[in-house]
Amino acid sequence: MKKLVAYITSCYPEKSFSIDLALSLAQHGVDSLELGVPFSDPVADGPVIEEANHLSLQSGFKFQDLLDISREISQEVDTLWMGYFNPFYQYKIDKLTKVMQNLHVSGLIIPDLPFEEALVYETIFQKHSIANISFVAPTDSDERIKEITKNAQKFIYMVAYAGITGTAASEDLTPFISSIRAHTSTPVYVGFGVNETTAKEKSKNTDGVIVGSAFVKILLNENLSYTNKIEQCCNLADIIKNEINI
Repeated sequence: MKKLVAYITSCYPEKSFSIDLALSLAQHGVDSLELGVPFSDPVADGPVIEEANHLSLQSGFKFQDLLDISREISQEVDTLWMGYFNPFYQYKIDKLTKVMQNLHVSGLIIPDLPFEEALVYETIFQKHSIANISFVAPTDSDERIKEITKNAQKFIYMVAYAGITGTAASEDLTPFISSIRAHTSTPVYVGFGVNETTAKEKSKNTDGVIVGSAFVKILLNENLSYTNKIEQCCNLADIIKNEINI
């Protein structure tokens, strides 16, 4: 069965809501949860997730909030932290990965940390059993894909196109997927532009999908109560999980 990874922005609208939402999504087909770490300049994210980042920061998000949420959910759903390198670097990578291990957080997704620079921290990640998720993009050469994927852990984040998250661009990903498969047996998950209408098509020949903006759009809807937001997110998860496994 193909996997569903869901992204939510930590502490948006608030910490207790993030916990409730995460635990609910775990009951509705979400196999892994990306806890987004709010950052002032989320360069790989589109306007939807960028807005949620800013609103969470305006509401007073602190790194400790991320730890508190993780402590409550990581035993119930596979939990990863998705964020930009600066906050992780400021926390100190060795300290960070040790804390993650203690909290049972399984991995990091850092879109602005290039593969070559991440190699510096590889032994630290390994020491604390933390997966640093590898990104591959259509612009990568075959040789670079081979290098990036040879030691990839958990899953490979396949960027569906060269752009930012939340844009449902359409393209034939088959040759790209084949080039990845030629070098690794690590599961390949597709991200960027995946929603309830694109998930089935984008998930072809992959092992799973990563969905962010589609969930965050619901969270940004101020006309919905907290209960309604959770219900709609869970319904969306059910739809996408069904679509990718038909």
